[in-house]
Amino acid sequence: MNRRALSRRSFMKLSAATAVVAGLSTNATVAFAEADAGAQGSDIKRIRTCCRGCGKMECGVWVTVENGRAVKVEGDTSCFTSGGNCCAKSQSSIQAAYHPDRVLYPLKRTNPKDADDPGWVRISWDEAYATMAEKYGEIMDKFGGEAIMMMSGTSRCWCMGAYGVFPLLFRSPNRVTPYQVCKGPRHFATLMNSAYAFSWQATVDQPEVMVRWGGSTEMSNYDDSCRQTVDMAMYADKFITVDPRLTNLGKESDIWQPLYPQTDGALALSWMHVIIEKDLWDHQFVQKWTDAPFLVVEDMEPTPGPFGAKFQAGVFQTQTRLLKESDLVADGSPLKMMCWDKIGNRLTYFDTETMQWEGETWSAEAGLVRGKEAQQKHLFPGVAQGWVPDQTGFTQADGFAVEIDPALEGSFEVTLADGSVHTVRPVWEHFKERCAQYAPDKAAAITHIPAEQIEEAATTYATRLRPETGYGNGGIGYMLAIEHGCNAIQNSRALDCLVGITGNWDTPAGNRGGTTSFLTAPQVNFGGNINMGGTEPLDEATLAKLAGIDKFPVLNWWQYWADANATYEQMQTHDPYPIVAGIAQSGDFMNMANSLYNWESFKGLDFFVCIDFWHTPLSDRADLLLPCAHWLEINATRPSQGSSGGMGYNVQCVERPGEVEYDLNFDINLYKAMGVPFSADPDNPWPTEAEYCDWYVQASGKTWKELTDDFQANGWTDCKTMDPAYGGTWGFYRRYQLGMLRPDMKPGMQTPTGKMELWNTTMETFFPENPDDILPNYAEAPLSRTERPELEEEYPLICNTGRRIPVYFHSEHRQLPWCREQWPVPRMEIHPSDAEKYGIEQGDWVWIENENGKIRQVADIYAGIEPGVINCEHQWWYPELNQSGHGFELSGVNCLVSRDLRDRHSATSYLRAYPVKIYKATAENSPFGNPCPCGNDGTEIIHDATDPRLKEWAKLNFEGEE
Repeated sequence: MNRRALSRRSFMKLSAATAVVAGLSTNATVAFAEADAGAQGSDIKRIRTCCRGCGKMECGVWVTVENGRAVKVEGDTSCFTSGGNCCAKSQSSIQAAYHPDRVLYPLKRTNPKDADDPGWVRISWDEAYATMAEKYGEIMDKFGGEAIMMMSGTSRCWCMGAYGVFPLLFRSPNRVTPYQVCKGPRHFATLMNSAYAFSWQATVDQPEVMVRWGGSTEMSNYDDSCRQTVDMAMYADKFITVDPRLTNLGKESDIWQPLYPQTDGALALSWMHVIIEKDLWDHQFVQKWTDAPFLVVEDMEPTPGPFGAKFQAGVFQTQTRLLKESDLVADGSPLKMMCWDKIGNRLTYFDTETMQWEGETWSAEAGLVRGKEAQQKHLFPGVAQGWVPDQTGFTQADGFAVEIDPALEGSFEVTLADGSVHTVRPVWEHFKERCAQYAPDKAAAITHIPAEQIEEAATTYATRLRPETGYGNGGIGYMLAIEHGCNAIQNSRALDCLVGITGNWDTPAGNRGGTTSFLTAPQVNFGGNINMGGTEPLDEATLAKLAGIDKFPVLNWWQYWADANATYEQMQTHDPYPIVAGIAQSGDFMNMANSLYNWESFKGLDFFVCIDFWHTPLSDRADLLLPCAHWLEINATRPSQGSSGGMGYNVQCVERPGEVEYDLNFDINLYKAMGVPFSADPDNPWPTEAEYCDWYVQASGKTWKELTDDFQANGWTDCKTMDPAYGGTWGFYRRYQLGMLRPDMKPGMQTPTGKMELWNTTMETFFPENPDDILPNYAEAPLSRTERPELEEEYPLICNTGRRIPVYFHSEHRQLPWCREQWPVPRMEIHPSDAEKYGIEQGDWVWIENENGKIRQVADIYAGIEPGVINCEHQWWYPELNQSGHGFELSGVNCLVSRDLRDRHSATSYLRAYPVKIYKATAENSPFGNPCPCGNDGTEIIHDATDPRLKEWAKLNFEGEE
């Protein structure tokens, strides 16, 4: 149904039908949970909380609790970030909390790590903590803390110990987290380019031109909820999708840009060329808030420039060919960036020490005087408009004693302090030339999108529909796909620049970064990111021991993750130093690098601990497996991690079964067992859960109980309405004009120059070996047809991955019957012409193979992808197989991934757009004579909804029995 042809009557009919389906699903939930509760009385409570059935979105829900048991999960309409939606994963959470296979007690391995049966025996928590304290202490004494690697996932936000609590405890920099391949590269790039995590878009503000680039949030709940995504797309005047495959919502788009896998950078640069040529760029933003007017001395060696902060610890001085006052005169400042003033026909400067231009007087108060309320349409009930300061320029009204007009074009002659004469040009000239290299006629050959369609999409995005608002049509929701072809940082930089030059950076419906509230940025992950000050932050010397830092020099600036590939290799080789122990608080080895190699790496660890909900492939390598709490059983803050602007809370709904330990309490108790204070309070070094909760929210001026009581009564809070006295800057747009984005409270961005850096001084300093990367740059995927044409004969297809499945979240929920019966097996999308060529029919099991590995998935014939490309699902494993690894090697697509090829800056794994061959699985070429994957003993996986093992999983365990 065409979205523009959807009449009110058709919409109402569709809504009624949807309501019937939702009612059926809800009733099923109640019946399932109440079956054993009805005879026990009717102690019924309804508790407002936040779902965590997936790991990327904060969806408000109501949980009905009857006689102490959760019996129903339904959407909370006060939660504007999710619009009252409650997806299949959320409703299935009851099956997770009471699942018969849930781990409820601490377990210790008694058999070798390669045995199919680990020989788990139940132990006490006292024994578990004592064992960990002894083993980790011995390893730290012998090898140093860096010998311990730490893992966390992306689901339970409170189980993110590897992101902060564990490194502080062990004094180890070696955190291996999916952040390296999921959001992290975008945050890495935007911090380098403008400000941390400004890849997130405020979709909740309703963009007038909505762009979804490399993602399918209507399916994944990734950063934006599925309900919000669909609603915003339907209300948008224009809807553009950029994706190699026609997504579910993409079929409703006005413009679909079906780019060839991993050519995103070329397309983004092409869009910017069109926008510049058609004069659709925001002149005021580019001139004042980017480094576009700064002058480049192309034939000068880099010289010391402004100072910048490393992400975790330390400062650095840039080395740049941008012209500074110190290049011109002997006693000049390296912090003053030179520009050409067209009014005075002279050099002028921007001072990166004060973050002001020559002759400028700035104050935040003055910036707030001029402006108006945002003018967004179709906002969800509960969403405030926010305040939009007027754009500032270079006039007396903007605080300039003498007006200036920094040049963006032209060339100028300067004499340096050594007497040499040079021709200099503004950064903008260089930037335009880079974009012109990917003009639509050139980009068409790379992206496989006709030039006229590229021009149409760029023009549609950048042409302001309501110029009277003073801001653009909205930002760009660019997502995970752009990070996986070894050009992650440059793709993200290009898209950040695209958002900026069109006037959609920190504007209504623009890209705004993580939601701000009374919580600090690291507090987005309750419990996991920070302790209570009991230990000192890691210093530069410790962070310099990151695994892989010798091969990827920009990690010296980023400092936040150890390269996963390097870590797994070091676990086997012990070079340049041994990594012999680990701890995983969620997380898995299947999300990046080569899964087969990673699996072998864990076998050699001297000591490894898993804290998880299930017996997983990773836990099959653990020495201890320790049980953790479900989201129905915990308390936590839930601010929007992205730009949705909501504040809610996880409120404990039911008691924790068995001897389950809340991750927060586990962290505190592990600190205690190892004799390390968690809190800076010498009288209370190991606080209780309740004390931690009160401490965490103290900046609000309220206690945990006061906040959650208000939450129960009044629902979710729009952070735009928070008092600025408590850190509430979310209600202001263009915060770079107001001194709200930098820790020093000066105007500008978080870069060394305080500008959005088209010419990037951090990249220039830390990656001097490739000057082309100073500006946003495009590089082919390393095994693309262009880079490695000789591979096509043996491996004629390109494998794309990451298709989103509405009932799963990455590797999660494969054992939940309501989810598994809807999507029992992994599917490989293949174009009809390729299916015919290879003799493959819908539903056939297919072998997918390259030099790294070989797996099977089921053929899903789909005309929405390009011939010559297949699209596989990621992170499959089979909980029903009682064997070591739970069959991850049978269908896990990352078994095909190269270990050696990575992003040159962030070391992000090469997970998409690599060559493979396929052939139909038959009795003759399959183990056990069965095309369907089987366990080591020939047991078939669950492959349809009638499998009786699903019914066994549906027998809920309410009593916390072993």
